[in-house]
Amino acid sequence: MAVFFYYVTMTLFVFLCVVLILVVLVQKGRGGGLSGAFGGGSGNTAFGAKTGDFLTWVTSIVFGLFLFLAVVLNLLAERVGRPQVPAAQATPTPTVPAAPAAPAAPAGSPTSPQ
Repeated sequence: MAVFFYYVTMTLFVFLCVVLILVVLVQKGRGGGLSGAFGGGSGNTAFGAKTGDFLTWVTSIVFGLFLFLAVVLNLLAERVGRPQVPAAQATPTPTVPAAPAAPAAPAGSPTSPQ
């Protein structure tokens, strides 16, 4: 189920990126923005004289959604990328440590080679 939400969110994210690019390009900046290409005057944008405040508001909203979707995508990608482990295998089985090796005989004992 997480994979489905991941791809839906990724599609929305790409669409939102395109919308954000277009909204920023339409706004009038210092150089006139994209409105200069459409014959916009010095005080007008491509869609009229009073759209500056509206486009600023739309840019802020789209940017907020962009950040929100980026965080959601990060969380979903973490969940999708993690391998699925069945519950029975999720708990590690305790292992018995190996028996320690027998201590070496002291150097002066009769069982050690001299």
